[in-house]
Amino acid sequence: MFQSVFQRHWNPYVVLIVAGLLSALYFGLTSTVWAVTGEFTRLGGEILQVFGVDVSGWEYYQMVKLDGSTWTRPDGWIVWGMFVGALMMVLLSNSFKVRLPQQRRRYVQGFVGGIIAGFGARLALGCNLAAFFTGVPQFSFHSWIFIVATGIGTFFGAKLTKMRWWKGKPSLARGAGKPSVAKTRVIQPYVGGAIALVYLGFVVYLFSTGQKLLGLGALFGLAFGVLIERGQICFTSAFRDLFLVGRSLMTKAIIIGMTASSVITFVVISVYDMTPITQIAALSTLVGGVLFGLGIVMASGCETGMMYRLMEGQVLFLPVFAGNVIGATVLAYGWDNLGIYDVLVQGGDKINLIATLGPAGAILSTLVMLGVLYALTVYREKSYHRNFELKRGVA
Repeated sequence: MFQSVFQRHWNPYVVLIVAGLLSALYFGLTSTVWAVTGEFTRLGGEILQVFGVDVSGWEYYQMVKLDGSTWTRPDGWIVWGMFVGALMMVLLSNSFKVRLPQQRRRYVQGFVGGIIAGFGARLALGCNLAAFFTGVPQFSFHSWIFIVATGIGTFFGAKLTKMRWWKGKPSLARGAGKPSVAKTRVIQPYVGGAIALVYLGFVVYLFSTGQKLLGLGALFGLAFGVLIERGQICFTSAFRDLFLVGRSLMTKAIIIGMTASSVITFVVISVYDMTPITQIAALSTLVGGVLFGLGIVMASGCETGMMYRLMEGQVLFLPVFAGNVIGATVLAYGWDNLGIYDVLVQGGDKINLIATLGPAGAILSTLVMLGVLYALTVYREKSYHRNFELKRGVA
């Protein structure tokens, strides 16, 4: 039992279905959604304020509500709860280890990729979570533009990272090729257990003092962090591996998770007469999605992948995290100060499929589009392996 929970990664289909259900439940309880880059943007604004920069007049911060601090916002505790949940599971599985990239250029590539991804995500008003696990289930049309655009950006990112100038000269570490035997880090599970107890005690404190929304953010953030680490959920690898090596497991699992979340969210909206959350569909969605897809491949990880990999001890993702915050903050500045809103966003509109097609049309069209996406994934997988076999036969 212990091995299956902590020593092995969990089936991504199960993980993503559970994540989809929890996402729908969180919306039902709070009328808000599971997201991370919005809080990255607010965090950037808070850092600027520490250095005396007045961001109160920036329209983007008025839109995303830069109120209080990251510790007094449910969205803040979603993010920090995800970090804690991922770290807790890494320690309980005895797998934390500081890992440095073999090439120093990876720090720069990760940092630049993080900036591009953070900028693109906030230009599109949300990253992969805001499109895949909240946008689609909320029937916001912008999410489908973002999904297609992310696929395009990821495709070109995969091409970029295969170039010799990007990869650089291979560096072989001393003793490379020999299996390494790590010393047993017996203390890690105890530290992970202690973190879990302290954090859950904090969640109880939040609920007992009437801070329900903060408690829900902290609790669901913890659950999401546990899931992304145990399932090794990374939207970057899902798209990149599909294009590069025809591996479709993660992509198909994400689509199944989106389907489960869409159905449950539809039930929640219908039964409780809730208003779905809709984002603007505009040229900014397309451009932001392409930049996001390109950036996450350059950085070797999207926001979810970055979070659990950083907690595993992969130092590369420190500059990726910093880049995400910087990119999101630059977008917040440029929204009105550089005219980004006027050029890319102003002509757009909030389009929700429920309002446009009716409830039945919205859920049916969403399921059909998810089915098409699944079929295209299977086609790409089979096409890659068929071409691979043909090339091997010719060789």
